[in-house]
Amino acid sequence: MNKKNKILLLLLFVGLIALSSCSLKPLKNIQYKEFENMEDIDSDLIIVGFSQLGSESDWRTANTKSIQNALISENGFSLIFANGRQKQENQIKDVRSFIFQEVDYIVIAPVTETGWDTVLTEARDAGIPVVIVDRMIDTEDESLYAAVVGTDKHAEGMKAGIWLEKHLEKVKQASDASPDGSGTEYVEEDVNIVILEGTINSTAQIGRSQGFDDIAKNHENWNIIARESGDFTKAKGKEVMAKYLREFDDIDVLVSQNDDMTFGAIEAIQEAGLTCGVNGDITIISFDAVSRAFDMMEEGLINVVIECNPLQGDLISEIIERLENGEEVPKISYVDGKVFEAENASIDRIGRSY
Repeated sequence: MNKKNKILLLLLFVGLIALSSCSLKPLKNIQYKEFENMEDIDSDLIIVGFSQLGSESDWRTANTKSIQNALISENGFSLIFANGRQKQENQIKDVRSFIFQEVDYIVIAPVTETGWDTVLTEARDAGIPVVIVDRMIDTEDESLYAAVVGTDKHAEGMKAGIWLEKHLEKVKQASDASPDGSGTEYVEEDVNIVILEGTINSTAQIGRSQGFDDIAKNHENWNIIARESGDFTKAKGKEVMAKYLREFDDIDVLVSQNDDMTFGAIEAIQEAGLTCGVNGDITIISFDAVSRAFDMMEEGLINVVIECNPLQGDLISEIIERLENGEEVPKISYVDGKVFEAENASIDRIGRSY
């Protein structure tokens, strides 16, 4: 059965389900785009199946829009989009659906790093190149994917640690200068740190944790007193931060591995009668740099945000076009990310699209 007939059969099947028993739930997971008639399928468009891991955060929404806006018909693409809803089993089903439809390329933002070898082997055997976005996969067989597009999560974690080093040095210089001018060496006090980690075994959680730890291990007075997953959501971030505040009365620094968890954590801190951010009880380091995080930096509630740039669509489009032309592409391509501090937030946010 050729590609045209398979796609037509699938669309007819979906239509029959929608018209059948009202007890059946509609198929909301997959949104079909650019397939309104057979002429679209017969065109020269590059058909791409995209399995996004979910919609758990403002960052994820921006990432999805970036890819959807890049892989449009005007740019030579037809995009089939699927929302994995934070479950790997959903994403594996989506990839198998793409294989059945004989798409030209598969793009995956994997919810976790492990467990992909079988389905990606099926894609490779079907001759469909796979582009991994945002997060990595853990496999010994790099032939299972053509390219990776994302941000350097380990570097992001290191940036957070380096910022904290500099911040504590500023605090030292401001409050502990030698009164007699003798240059007596400053003895740093203990710094108690709690970490809100993202989804366990995701690339962002692994990279940001390892990167920050690589800096923290150089400081004997940095005490990481707790770390727990907030699953990259505001609600879970608030829940875990409230737990930390019940267990510890001496938290100096919160490292929160995405902005949504940070928003929840700030609510928990305020409800506990404490302050945070610039001149607050708890210094806050966040990741992603969505628009609301800039609002909170301007309010002084967040000290610094390490950017994880979600605008990856254009780079994905470029890589697929190069693959289509038979060109070699880098195995890993990173988009740039910056460090934004509260004191410059109002200026740094100018011109940003997310």
